[in-house]
Formats: sequence, structure tokens, C-alpha cells
Amino acid sequence: MSPQFSEDDVEEEQAHFQNVVSTFQQYARYSLNANNRRRKDIHTIPLADRELLTRLGYGQKLKDVDKAILANAAFLNKIVESPEIFGHAIDADASEAGNGTPDPRSGETTHEHAHPHPHAHSHDRPTRPSDPRKGRYRPTEYDMDKLRSTIKLFVRDWSRDGKTERDLCYEPMKKALEEHFEGKDRSTLRVLVPGAGLGRLAYDVARLGFACQGNEFSHYMLLASYLILNRTQSIDEHTIYPYIHSFSNVSSRETLLKAVTIPDVLPSDLPPGSNFSLVAGDFEEIYGAEYTDENEPQAGKWDAILTCFFIDTAKNIVNYLRVLHRILAPGGVWINLGPLLWHFENNEHEYPSIELDLAEVKELARTIGFKLYDECTIDTSYSSNDQSMLGYVYHAAFWKAVKVSPAE
Repeated sequence: MSPQFSEDDVEEEQAHFQNVVSTFQQYARYSLNANNRRRKDIHTIPLADRELLTRLGYGQKLKDVDKAILANAAFLNKIVESPEIFGHAIDADASEAGNGTPDPRSGETTHEHAHPHPHAHSHDRPTRPSDPRKGRYRPTEYDMDKLRSTIKLFVRDWSRDGKTERDLCYEPMKKALEEHFEGKDRSTLRVLVPGAGLGRLAYDVARLGFACQGNEFSHYMLLASYLILNRTQSIDEHTIYPYIHSFSNVSSRETLLKAVTIPDVLPSDLPPGSNFSLVAGDFEEIYGAEYTDENEPQAGKWDAILTCFFIDTAKNIVNYLRVLHRILAPGGVWINLGPLLWHFENNEHEYPSIELDLAEVKELARTIGFKLYDECTIDTSYSSNDQSMLGYVYHAAFWKAVKVSPAE
């Protein structure tokens, strides 16, 4: 038995997906307009000041940014070249939104892939109407910010540039996983990575020999990860310019225009017999429902769950922890790393939000039936530019937890 969705739910999901695709397709137009605003601003200052900027080469820098925008657009258009893979029909008006950007080409390989702040997830999904004058959706700054965040996440998850930041988070989690199951047959151990983002942590876990499933809600992430995992043929196949969207806190022109190549590994290069998948959908809806599917049982069937920068995406952290406890096998391990940037705190859409401090989250976990150990703090950034004049550091909480008693 599967969860039931109303016709309105299906239509809303279809509309949101189409809007996300349209946002990808209109990236070039939107970003070039933003860069043209800078050109217009030059003409508002005195002539003598303009001449000084010309000597600095400011106008040439804007031209170079235009070129980088078009390169990004070519890459983003590859991502949404065939959105039908997710089971959604895209109407003609939406598909025409990308006209004027380079024509993408891509190949196909075989991984299974089912259907604002520097620490950003796309769980907040308001519905906005299309533009009635043009018959198609006009992306907002909110939409473009989600897309720009996705571009930066490619650096974190799939580039050499992101290795230092990635290792600070993923290596302790992978080490804890290996230590917990030392001497056991990894191929029989099922590991879940909710909030998988662009899929690197889940991919790395599968490379270690575990049967790993990632789960992701955001269409931005799902579309982007599909390209990397299923349609990328070689290391460094794609080139992006992730830092061109803001001129603030930039140390040099070179850092602004820095090109980053992805991926740093070949995603298809998994050991023979590897069990790796990504499942699309809301974590609580998929794993928290009371039903179980005989082909994909949930309750007590996951030997390990890895939550990286994830638990603070909860509207109700109590239910998140209950779900984690219910689906974890007896003696299974929950490995967590992340801050508590509650994503729905003071949200404008009036979604409920339960915001606990760290001590309360840990006590809640113990009350629900977890035993926490190896607790520590790991300082790390999230999707940062190490050459920027501004940086955010999270004092992220790390722990391992085992399921020791029934949930209350």
C-alpha cells in the first residue's frame, strides 16, 4: 500500500516541478540582466569616475562575467534537457523559456534514481502563479537563490575544491560507520542518507561496500544529481563558475571568475555489485508512514542512518526523531553531524516550527530511545568559498547513537 495523494496534491507537485525547470532554463536571462544593471549603474556616476573604472578594467570584468554566465547556463540546460525522467510532463511554454542559451548535449549511464543562508535546503516550497501575460512562470529572486545555491553545492560535493570542506563532514561519519560494523559483511547492511542533496555522501558510502539509499526532497537537487550520477561520462567533464553571482567580499578578479571542474570522481566507477539508489520525496512521507511495502520495508530495516546537516530541516523535530528511531534496526547506529539552523523558524508561509536547543535535542533523542556516545563538536563550513573575504563557521554537533529501547 502506498500513500494516497489528492488530485490537488498532484497538480501542485506538477506545477512546482515545472517552475523549477523554468528557473533552470531562465538562469541566463535573469543573471545577464543582473549584470547589465551594473553597466547601467556606471552611467549614473560622474564621467571622471567612469574613466577611473575603465582604467581598472571594470567593463572588461563585466564582459568576462557575461561569458561565465553563459557557460553556467549551458551546464544548467544539460540538467533539465530531459525532465520527463521524473515523470512530469513539461508544457511548451516552459520548454521555450530557455531559448537563447547554448544547446545542451548529454549522454546516459545507469544509476538508479527514483523519481538562502549558506546552509540551505529546499524544503520550503511555496506555490506561485505563472505570468498570465506570457503564459509561463517567471522565476523570482527566491527561485534563483535556490539555483545559485545548487551551483555552489556542486563545488562542495563533486569538486576537488570542495574536498577540504567535504572531508570535515563526511570523513568522521564514514569512519564511525566503518568502525560500528567492523568485521561484518557490508553488502548486507542497509544505510540511509536522508537529505542527500547532490548525493556525494550516499555515493561514498556505497563505494565503501554498504547498500546505500539516499533520499532527497528538493527538485533542484534531484535534477542536478541525476546529471552527475547518470549522465556524466568522465572526470572533470563539466566546468562551472560558482562565484560570479555576487561582487561582495571578493578578494580579486581571479577568485570571482574562478572555474571549477566537476566531478572529481567518475560516478559510475562503483565496485561490481554495488547497491546504490536515490529516492525522491519528503522524508517523513516516505519513511514515516505507518504502512510498509514488502518490496521496501522501513520499520526496523535500516542498519544505519547518516544525517548530515539534516535534522534542522524539520518542522517538528519530535516526529523526525521518532521516524529515525522507528526505521532503525535494533542495535543499529544513527550518525549525526550538523548545526541547528531551524529552516522554518519565522517562515513567512506560517508553517509550524519546533525549535529546540542542542541540549534539548539530545535529551529528546534519549527519551525516544537512543543512547548517544562519541559526542563532540566539529567546526566546519557549508558550501563556502575559501577565498572570500567572508566566511561562516558552524560548530556542528557530532554524535553516534544506538537504538536501545522502544520509542515513547
